[in-house]
Amino acid sequence: MSSPARPYIGGQALIEGVMMRSPHSFAMVCRKKSGELVVRERPIADERKGLRAVPFVRGVAVLVESLRLGTEALRFSSELFEADLEEEEAKQKARDAEERVKRSLGSLLAVLSLPIVALVTRADGEAPAPAKKKDEGNALGLVSMALAMLVFIAAPQAAANLVNKVLHLGYELRSWQFQLITGAMKLTVVVGYMMLLRQAEITRRVFQFHGAEHKTISTYEAEEPLVVENARRKTTLHPRCGTTFLVMVAMVSVIVFSAIGPMLPKIGALNGVWENVAFFFLKLPFIPVIAGITFEIQRVFARFCTTGPLRVLLWPGFLVQKITTIEPDDQQLEVALASLRATLWREEAREAAPAGVTDKSFESYEDFRADPGYAAG
Repeated sequence: MSSPARPYIGGQALIEGVMMRSPHSFAMVCRKKSGELVVRERPIADERKGLRAVPFVRGVAVLVESLRLGTEALRFSSELFEADLEEEEAKQKARDAEERVKRSLGSLLAVLSLPIVALVTRADGEAPAPAKKKDEGNALGLVSMALAMLVFIAAPQAAANLVNKVLHLGYELRSWQFQLITGAMKLTVVVGYMMLLRQAEITRRVFQFHGAEHKTISTYEAEEPLVVENARRKTTLHPRCGTTFLVMVAMVSVIVFSAIGPMLPKIGALNGVWENVAFFFLKLPFIPVIAGITFEIQRVFARFCTTGPLRVLLWPGFLVQKITTIEPDDQQLEVALASLRATLWREEAREAAPAGVTDKSFESYEDFRADPGYAAG
């Protein structure tokens, strides 16, 4: 008799923490400056049915739900982080003003980039529906998503138009040549933006936890014991990473817009800047189509291209992951392992586990491991 299939695990790096999810379980673990581990986990409904089971449609549903859930998790971790900062400031009132301004600007960049960070640090799972409660961060979410649209869609098109003019290429806005330049600019902007985020202390730490998340999931997928020694040996790169997804979106968008660009209508006598603005809005309805196609391609690559000569297809994404993942230390690996253990505990003990949200705190990782539920694995 064959053993039952192991649950499919996805995850995401947080501020000083890691979120993990499975079909029926969702857990976040963050480490405070004191070394204390804060665990929040809860059950979630397995909604891999209806539209979420339809190829090309499911990719959009998974992406939207992953962003919502990921932003919620990042907000939870940022609240813990801010509480730590307030405690630190209470102990050290005399602080250098310039350093405080630099930290504030870094924090603002990190906060505005929450949905973007959520996307690039996620390892795709069967995305669960988020808890049905009022989202107090709607305004921040809208501002952040507008920033994402500006960075990843509007800016590359504007850069491509500038290259087209400066080099006197004369390519029409809807031509495949212009779309190829736009794709190259999109990759350039993605890489540049990730490198900018990497410079901020907060997001640099997030990228370390991103590496810990990947190493932990790889340990689980290799069916090895979930201990630091095993996770430490794994690579920080993973084929189901959100960073790879962004790189593949840039490539797929070139093909899609090269095909449909000539068919998109020209609005009146618009030209120059206004023609670019109109074309930008004409492209927006096709973004879900591109996301759906990319999701399916990434799933195929992750399943069939992880070994052998086809692995070369993963390297464009892996190269950019080298920016969004940083080698973690053992304490960061402990956090990622704790998050996965908490997720697996509820996944495996669904009937016996509490129905609602469970919040626990542990003085150390050793205390966490001593908990009867979390000791397995």
